[in-house]
Amino acid sequence: MKYITEKDIKGTVALEDTILYKGIPCTAGSKMLEKFIPLHNAEVADRLEKAGISISGKVNVGEFGFDLLGETSYFGAEKDENGNLVSASSCLVKEGLKGVLAVELNGASIRGAALGGTVFVKPTYGTVSRYGVIPCACSSEQVGVHACNVENASEILSVIAGHDAKDGTSLPCEKYEYFVKDDVSGKKVCIPKEYFEKADDSTKANVEKIADALKSKGAQVEFVSFAEFEASQSAWFVMMCAESCNNLSRYEGVKFGHRTESYNDIEELYTKSRTEAFGLLAKSVILYGSDVLSKNRYFTTYDKALKVRRLLRTKLDALFAEYDLILAPVSSKTGYKEASMKTVYEESYFTSLASMMGLPVVATKGVQLIGNSFEENKLLCAAKAIGEVE
Repeated sequence: MKYITEKDIKGTVALEDTILYKGIPCTAGSKMLEKFIPLHNAEVADRLEKAGISISGKVNVGEFGFDLLGETSYFGAEKDENGNLVSASSCLVKEGLKGVLAVELNGASIRGAALGGTVFVKPTYGTVSRYGVIPCACSSEQVGVHACNVENASEILSVIAGHDAKDGTSLPCEKYEYFVKDDVSGKKVCIPKEYFEKADDSTKANVEKIADALKSKGAQVEFVSFAEFEASQSAWFVMMCAESCNNLSRYEGVKFGHRTESYNDIEELYTKSRTEAFGLLAKSVILYGSDVLSKNRYFTTYDKALKVRRLLRTKLDALFAEYDLILAPVSSKTGYKEASMKTVYEESYFTSLASMMGLPVVATKGVQLIGNSFEENKLLCAAKAIGEVE
Protein backbone atom coordinates (compact mmCIF):
# COMPACT_ATOMS: atom_id res chain seq x y z
CA MET A 1 0.00 0.00 0.00
CA LYS A 2 2.93 2.38 0.58
CA TYR A 3 3.44 2.88 -3.15
CA ILE A 4 0.06 3.66 -4.66
CA THR A 5 1.62 4.06 -8.11
CA GLU A 6 5.02 3.07 -9.41
CA LYS A 7 6.99 4.78 -12.14
CA ASP A 8 10.27 3.04 -11.47
CA ILE A 9 10.58 1.11 -8.24
CA LYS A 10 14.37 1.44 -8.49
CA GLY A 11 14.18 5.23 -8.49
CA THR A 12 16.02 7.33 -5.95
CA VAL A 13 13.33 9.67 -4.59
CA ALA A 14 9.55 9.31 -4.41
CA LEU A 15 6.82 11.95 -4.17
CA GLU A 16 4.02 11.93 -1.65
CA ASP A 17 0.68 11.88 -3.42
CA THR A 18 -0.02 15.59 -3.08
CA ILE A 19 2.79 16.54 -5.51
CA LEU A 20 2.07 16.47 -9.25
CA TYR A 21 3.97 14.24 -11.65
CA LYS A 22 2.93 14.26 -15.30
CA GLY A 23 0.99 11.19 -16.40
CA ILE A 24 0.82 9.57 -12.94
CA PRO A 25 -2.38 9.84 -10.85
CA CYS A 26 -2.29 12.37 -8.01
CA THR A 27 -5.03 11.70 -5.49
CA ALA A 28 -4.02 13.53 -2.29
CA GLY A 29 -5.25 10.38 -0.57
CA SER A 30 -8.87 11.20 -1.46
CA LYS A 31 -11.61 9.55 -3.48
CA MET A 32 -12.33 13.05 -4.76
CA LEU A 33 -9.16 12.93 -6.91
CA GLU A 34 -9.01 9.18 -7.53
CA LYS A 35 -9.01 9.62 -11.33
CA PHE A 36 -7.02 12.86 -11.59
CA ILE A 37 -3.94 12.62 -13.84
CA PRO A 38 -1.73 15.75 -13.97
CA LEU A 39 -0.66 17.27 -17.26
CA HIS A 40 2.58 18.73 -15.88
CA ASN A 41 5.16 18.23 -13.15
CA ALA A 42 5.51 20.08 -9.90
CA GLU A 43 8.58 22.34 -9.87
CA VAL A 44 10.29 20.15 -7.26
CA ALA A 45 9.91 17.10 -9.51
CA ASP A 46 11.50 18.96 -12.41
CA ARG A 47 14.41 20.05 -10.23
CA LEU A 48 15.06 16.50 -9.08
CA GLU A 49 15.19 15.19 -12.63
CA LYS A 50 17.35 18.07 -13.86
CA ALA A 51 19.82 17.14 -11.12
CA GLY A 52 19.86 13.53 -12.37
CA ILE A 53 17.77 12.17 -9.48
CA SER A 54 15.25 9.60 -10.66
CA ILE A 55 11.68 9.55 -9.32
CA SER A 56 10.38 6.14 -8.29
CA GLY A 57 6.65 6.88 -7.94
CA LYS A 58 3.96 8.17 -5.58
CA VAL A 59 3.57 7.42 -1.89
CA ASN A 60 0.38 6.96 0.11
CA VAL A 61 -0.71 9.98 2.16
CA GLY A 62 -3.64 10.88 4.42
CA GLU A 63 -6.51 12.75 2.76
CA PHE A 64 -5.17 16.23 1.86
CA GLY A 65 -2.65 15.92 4.72
CA PHE A 66 -5.15 16.84 7.45
CA ASP A 67 -4.70 13.78 9.63
CA LEU A 68 -2.32 12.38 12.24
CA LEU A 69 -0.30 9.70 10.40
CA GLY A 70 -2.02 9.02 7.08
CA GLU A 71 -4.93 7.10 8.61
CA THR A 72 -7.59 8.87 6.50
CA SER A 73 -6.15 7.84 3.14
CA TYR A 74 -8.77 6.52 0.72
CA PHE A 75 -6.29 3.74 -0.06
CA GLY A 76 -5.94 2.63 3.56
CA ALA A 77 -3.73 3.36 6.54
CA GLU A 78 -0.21 2.04 7.04
CA LYS A 79 0.51 0.09 10.25
CA ASP A 80 3.56 -1.64 11.70
CA GLU A 81 3.79 -5.15 13.10
CA ASN A 82 2.44 -3.91 16.45
CA GLY A 83 -0.62 -2.33 14.90
CA ASN A 84 0.58 1.25 15.31
CA LEU A 85 -0.07 3.83 12.62
CA VAL A 86 3.07 4.67 10.64
CA SER A 87 4.10 7.05 7.90
CA ALA A 88 4.35 5.40 4.48
CA SER A 89 7.18 7.76 3.55
CA SER A 90 9.11 6.89 6.68
CA CYS A 91 8.70 3.18 5.96
CA LEU A 92 10.06 3.55 2.43
CA VAL A 93 13.21 5.42 3.40
CA LYS A 94 13.88 2.81 6.09
CA GLU A 95 13.60 0.17 3.36
CA GLY A 96 16.32 1.86 1.30
CA LEU A 97 14.76 4.72 -0.69
CA LYS A 98 17.03 7.76 -0.53
CA GLY A 99 14.23 10.22 0.12
CA VAL A 100 10.58 11.17 -0.21
CA LEU A 101 9.31 14.69 -0.89
CA ALA A 102 6.26 15.49 1.22
CA VAL A 103 3.97 18.47 1.76
CA GLU A 104 3.90 19.26 5.46
CA LEU A 105 0.58 20.73 6.58
CA ASN A 106 -0.69 19.52 9.94
CA GLY A 107 2.33 17.74 11.38
CA ALA A 108 1.87 14.30 9.77
CA SER A 109 5.34 14.28 8.18
CA ILE A 110 7.04 15.67 11.29
CA ARG A 111 5.23 13.15 13.49
CA GLY A 112 5.77 10.28 11.06
CA ALA A 113 9.53 10.73 10.83
CA ALA A 114 10.14 11.36 14.51
CA LEU A 115 8.05 8.38 15.64
CA GLY A 116 9.18 6.19 12.74
CA GLY A 117 12.92 6.39 13.26
CA THR A 118 13.77 8.55 10.23
CA VAL A 119 14.41 12.24 9.52
CA PHE A 120 12.13 14.91 8.11
CA VAL A 121 13.22 18.43 7.25
CA LYS A 122 10.59 21.14 6.78
CA PRO A 123 12.37 24.22 5.42
CA THR A 124 11.45 27.85 5.95
CA TYR A 125 8.22 28.77 4.18
CA GLY A 126 8.90 30.16 0.71
CA THR A 127 12.31 28.59 0.19
CA VAL A 128 10.95 25.60 -1.78
CA SER A 129 8.48 26.05 -4.62
CA ARG A 130 4.85 25.06 -4.02
CA TYR A 131 4.08 25.10 -7.75
CA GLY A 132 2.42 21.81 -8.62
CA VAL A 133 1.34 21.01 -5.05
CA ILE A 134 -2.35 20.28 -4.40
CA PRO A 135 -3.19 23.28 -2.19
CA CYS A 136 -4.98 23.36 1.14
CA ALA A 137 -3.64 25.90 3.65
CA CYS A 138 -1.51 27.95 1.27
CA SER A 139 -0.01 30.32 3.83
CA SER A 140 1.77 27.55 5.69
CA GLU A 141 2.11 24.27 3.78
CA GLN A 142 5.66 23.58 2.63
CA VAL A 143 7.43 20.84 0.70
CA GLY A 144 9.97 19.02 2.87
CA VAL A 145 12.18 15.93 2.71
CA HIS A 146 11.95 12.51 4.38
CA ALA A 147 15.27 10.63 4.55
CA CYS A 148 17.09 8.03 6.62
CA ASN A 149 19.70 10.56 7.76
CA VAL A 150 20.32 14.30 7.81
CA GLU A 151 22.99 14.11 5.09
CA ASN A 152 20.54 12.71 2.54
CA ALA A 153 17.84 15.16 3.59
CA SER A 154 20.25 18.09 3.28
CA GLU A 155 21.45 16.94 -0.14
CA ILE A 156 17.95 16.61 -1.56
CA LEU A 157 16.77 19.87 0.01
CA SER A 158 19.69 21.68 -1.63
CA VAL A 159 18.46 20.46 -5.02
CA ILE A 160 14.85 21.58 -4.66
CA ALA A 161 15.27 24.86 -2.74
CA GLY A 162 15.47 28.22 -4.50
CA HIS A 163 13.32 30.87 -6.16
CA ASP A 164 10.60 29.85 -8.61
CA ALA A 165 8.87 32.59 -10.59
CA LYS A 166 5.82 30.34 -11.06
CA ASP A 167 5.12 30.37 -7.31
CA GLY A 168 3.79 33.62 -5.90
CA THR A 169 4.92 32.67 -2.38
CA SER A 170 8.50 31.88 -3.45
CA LEU A 171 11.21 33.99 -1.83
CA PRO A 172 13.70 35.81 -4.12
CA CYS A 173 16.91 33.96 -3.18
CA GLU A 174 17.98 31.84 -6.15
CA LYS A 175 19.83 29.19 -4.14
CA TYR A 176 20.11 28.00 -0.55
CA GLU A 177 23.12 26.18 0.81
CA TYR A 178 22.61 23.49 3.44
CA PHE A 179 25.33 21.70 5.34
CA VAL A 180 25.67 19.18 8.17
CA LYS A 181 28.31 19.24 10.89
CA ASP A 182 28.40 17.41 14.19
CA ASP A 183 28.96 20.64 16.08
CA VAL A 184 26.57 22.31 18.51
CA SER A 185 29.16 23.65 20.95
CA GLY A 186 28.09 26.98 22.38
CA LYS A 187 24.55 26.71 21.03
CA LYS A 188 21.67 27.59 23.36
CA VAL A 189 18.64 25.28 23.24
CA CYS A 190 15.32 25.81 25.01
CA ILE A 191 12.62 23.29 25.92
CA PRO A 192 9.20 24.95 26.33
CA LYS A 193 7.56 23.69 29.52
CA GLU A 194 4.15 23.98 27.87
CA TYR A 195 5.09 21.29 25.32
CA PHE A 196 7.04 19.09 27.73
CA GLU A 197 4.30 18.94 30.36
CA LYS A 198 1.66 17.75 27.90
CA ALA A 199 3.67 14.63 26.98
CA ASP A 200 3.53 11.23 28.67
CA ASP A 201 6.38 9.89 30.81
CA SER A 202 8.02 7.94 27.99
CA THR A 203 8.05 10.95 25.71
CA LYS A 204 9.40 13.19 28.47
CA ALA A 205 12.20 10.72 29.16
CA ASN A 206 13.14 10.73 25.49
CA VAL A 207 13.25 14.55 25.35
CA GLU A 208 15.51 14.56 28.41
CA LYS A 209 17.77 11.97 26.77
CA ILE A 210 18.08 14.12 23.65
CA ALA A 211 18.79 17.15 25.83
CA ASP A 212 21.57 15.25 27.59
CA ALA A 213 23.05 14.27 24.22
CA LEU A 214 23.13 17.92 23.14
CA LYS A 215 24.72 18.91 26.45
CA SER A 216 27.41 16.26 25.97
CA LYS A 217 28.26 17.93 22.66
CA GLY A 218 28.70 21.33 24.28
CA ALA A 219 25.24 22.85 23.95
CA GLN A 220 23.45 24.65 26.75
CA VAL A 221 19.87 23.37 27.31
CA GLU A 222 17.29 25.13 29.46
CA PHE A 223 13.58 24.89 30.18
CA VAL A 224 11.60 28.04 29.39
CA SER A 225 8.01 29.12 29.78
CA PHE A 226 6.31 30.45 26.68
CA ALA A 227 2.64 30.91 27.58
CA GLU A 228 1.77 32.23 24.12
CA PHE A 229 2.27 28.72 22.69
CA GLU A 230 -1.17 27.89 24.08
CA ALA A 231 -2.78 30.30 21.62
CA SER A 232 -1.00 28.95 18.55
CA GLN A 233 -3.06 25.76 18.30
CA SER A 234 -6.46 27.48 18.14
CA ALA A 235 -5.21 30.19 15.81
CA TRP A 236 -3.59 27.65 13.50
CA PHE A 237 -6.74 25.52 13.37
CA VAL A 238 -8.89 28.53 12.44
CA MET A 239 -6.51 29.62 9.68
CA MET A 240 -5.92 26.12 8.32
CA CYS A 241 -9.64 25.35 8.08
CA ALA A 242 -10.48 28.71 6.51
CA GLU A 243 -7.82 28.42 3.80
CA SER A 244 -8.55 24.75 3.14
CA CYS A 245 -12.27 25.45 2.82
CA ASN A 246 -11.53 27.97 0.06
CA ASN A 247 -9.16 25.64 -1.76
CA LEU A 248 -11.35 22.54 -1.57
CA SER A 249 -14.36 24.45 -2.90
CA ARG A 250 -13.05 23.80 -6.43
CA TYR A 251 -13.97 20.13 -6.13
CA GLU A 252 -17.63 20.07 -7.13
CA GLY A 253 -17.94 17.25 -9.66
CA VAL A 254 -18.06 19.53 -12.71
CA LYS A 255 -14.59 20.94 -13.44
CA PHE A 256 -12.68 18.99 -10.78
CA GLY A 257 -13.04 15.82 -8.83
CA HIS A 258 -15.40 12.90 -8.38
CA ARG A 259 -18.85 13.21 -9.97
CA THR A 260 -21.84 11.36 -8.56
CA GLU A 261 -23.65 9.06 -10.96
CA SER A 262 -27.21 10.22 -10.20
CA TYR A 263 -28.45 13.78 -9.72
CA ASN A 264 -31.40 15.98 -10.72
CA ASP A 265 -29.92 19.48 -10.62
CA ILE A 266 -26.65 21.31 -10.08
CA GLU A 267 -27.14 21.67 -6.34
CA GLU A 268 -27.69 17.95 -5.94
CA LEU A 269 -24.66 17.26 -8.15
CA TYR A 270 -22.45 19.35 -5.87
CA THR A 271 -23.88 17.93 -2.67
CA LYS A 272 -23.80 14.27 -3.62
CA SER A 273 -20.38 14.43 -5.27
CA ARG A 274 -18.81 15.99 -2.19
CA THR A 275 -20.69 13.74 0.23
CA GLU A 276 -19.52 10.61 -1.58
CA ALA A 277 -15.92 11.67 -2.13
CA PHE A 278 -14.73 13.58 0.94
CA GLY A 279 -13.83 11.76 4.15
CA LEU A 280 -15.19 12.77 7.55
CA LEU A 281 -12.14 14.78 8.59
CA ALA A 282 -12.04 16.71 5.30
CA LYS A 283 -15.76 17.47 5.61
CA SER A 284 -15.22 18.75 9.14
CA VAL A 285 -12.40 21.05 8.01
CA ILE A 286 -14.59 22.43 5.21
CA LEU A 287 -17.59 23.04 7.46
CA TYR A 288 -15.56 24.73 10.19
CA GLY A 289 -13.70 26.80 7.61
CA SER A 290 -17.00 27.97 6.14
CA ASP A 291 -18.17 28.95 9.60
CA VAL A 292 -15.12 31.01 10.59
CA LEU A 293 -15.23 32.90 7.29
CA SER A 294 -18.93 33.71 7.60
CA LYS A 295 -20.06 37.30 8.06
CA ASN A 296 -20.92 36.91 11.74
CA ARG A 297 -17.71 35.08 12.68
CA TYR A 298 -14.95 36.57 10.56
CA PHE A 299 -13.79 39.27 12.99
CA THR A 300 -14.18 37.16 16.12
CA THR A 301 -12.30 34.16 14.73
CA TYR A 302 -10.30 34.47 11.50
CA ASP A 303 -9.23 38.08 11.97
CA LYS A 304 -8.32 37.33 15.58
CA ALA A 305 -6.22 34.35 14.47
CA LEU A 306 -4.23 36.68 12.19
CA LYS A 307 -3.60 38.99 15.15
CA VAL A 308 -2.41 36.04 17.23
CA ARG A 309 0.05 35.12 14.49
CA ARG A 310 1.49 38.65 14.53
CA LEU A 311 1.81 38.52 18.32
CA LEU A 312 3.58 35.16 18.15
CA ARG A 313 6.05 36.50 15.60
CA THR A 314 7.04 39.26 18.03
CA LYS A 315 7.39 36.80 20.91
CA LEU A 316 9.43 34.38 18.78
CA ASP A 317 11.79 37.16 17.71
CA ALA A 318 12.53 37.77 21.38
CA LEU A 319 12.96 34.04 22.07
CA PHE A 320 15.35 33.47 19.15
CA ALA A 321 17.36 36.51 20.16
CA GLU A 322 18.31 34.50 23.25
CA TYR A 323 18.21 30.88 22.02
CA ASP A 324 19.42 29.19 18.85
CA LEU A 325 16.70 26.58 18.63
CA ILE A 326 13.73 24.94 20.34
CA LEU A 327 13.69 21.27 21.39
CA ALA A 328 10.21 19.78 21.82
CA PRO A 329 8.28 16.51 21.55
CA VAL A 330 6.31 15.93 18.34
CA SER A 331 3.36 14.32 20.11
CA SER A 332 2.03 13.44 23.53
CA LYS A 333 2.96 9.75 23.22
CA THR A 334 5.08 7.39 21.15
CA GLY A 335 2.45 5.43 19.20
CA TYR A 336 -1.18 5.40 18.04
CA LYS A 337 -3.36 2.42 17.14
CA GLU A 338 -6.11 4.67 15.83
CA ALA A 339 -6.66 8.41 15.51
CA SER A 340 -9.99 10.16 16.01
CA MET A 341 -10.67 13.75 14.94
CA LYS A 342 -10.24 14.71 18.59
CA THR A 343 -6.79 13.10 18.61
CA VAL A 344 -5.79 14.88 15.40
CA TYR A 345 -6.72 18.25 16.93
CA GLU A 346 -5.10 17.55 20.28
CA GLU A 347 -1.80 16.43 18.75
CA SER A 348 -1.64 19.47 16.47
CA TYR A 349 -0.72 21.36 19.66
CA PHE A 350 2.88 20.22 19.19
CA THR A 351 3.22 21.15 15.50
CA SER A 352 0.88 24.11 15.00
CA LEU A 353 3.38 26.83 15.93
CA ALA A 354 5.98 25.93 13.29
CA SER A 355 3.26 25.33 10.69
CA MET A 356 1.53 28.66 11.24
CA MET A 357 4.75 30.68 11.47
CA GLY A 358 6.51 29.00 8.52
CA LEU A 359 9.48 28.05 10.68
CA PRO A 360 12.01 25.36 9.72
CA VAL A 361 11.82 22.03 11.57
CA VAL A 362 13.97 18.92 11.68
CA ALA A 363 12.16 15.92 13.19
CA THR A 364 14.04 12.82 14.35
CA LYS A 365 14.49 10.52 17.36
CA GLY A 366 11.00 11.26 18.70
CA VAL A 367 11.58 15.02 18.89
CA GLN A 368 11.47 18.12 16.75
CA LEU A 369 14.04 20.88 16.52
CA ILE A 370 12.49 24.24 15.61
CA GLY A 371 14.58 27.17 14.44
CA ASN A 372 14.19 30.75 13.34
CA SER A 373 13.57 31.43 9.66
CA PHE A 374 16.48 30.46 7.35
CA GLU A 375 18.38 28.70 10.14
CA GLU A 376 18.00 25.15 8.83
CA ASN A 377 21.73 24.54 9.15
CA LYS A 378 21.61 24.98 12.93
CA LEU A 379 18.85 22.37 13.06
CA LEU A 380 20.66 19.96 10.75
CA CYS A 381 23.81 20.18 12.85
CA ALA A 382 21.83 19.61 16.05
CA ALA A 383 20.07 16.62 14.49
CA LYS A 384 23.44 15.21 13.45
CA ALA A 385 24.71 15.66 17.01
CA ILE A 386 21.89 13.56 18.43
CA GLY A 387 21.96 11.03 15.60
CA GLU A 388 23.68 8.34 17.64
CA VAL A 389 21.22 8.43 20.56
CA GLU A 390 19.60 5.02 21.05
